[in-house]
Amino acid sequence: MTRFSVPDMSCGHCKAKIEDAVLDADEGAVMEFDFEKREVEVDSTLDPVALEAAIKGAGFSPRAA
Repeated sequence: MTRFSVPDMSCGHCKAKIEDAVLDADEGAVMEFDFEKREVEVDSTLDPVALEAAIKGAGFSPRAA
């Protein structure tokens, strides 16, 4: 499980964009979102660098948490 801080994630629309981007990269990924902490945990076969790139590609600024 990889956890990212995503400070510019604030709503359900943001969640949907991140989910779509990660699932495009790994359709088997499972994600948990914490809007209060602005974090997302991703369980994926992809390495953290690839996951970070997918989230950045969706227009967000993830950092390893």
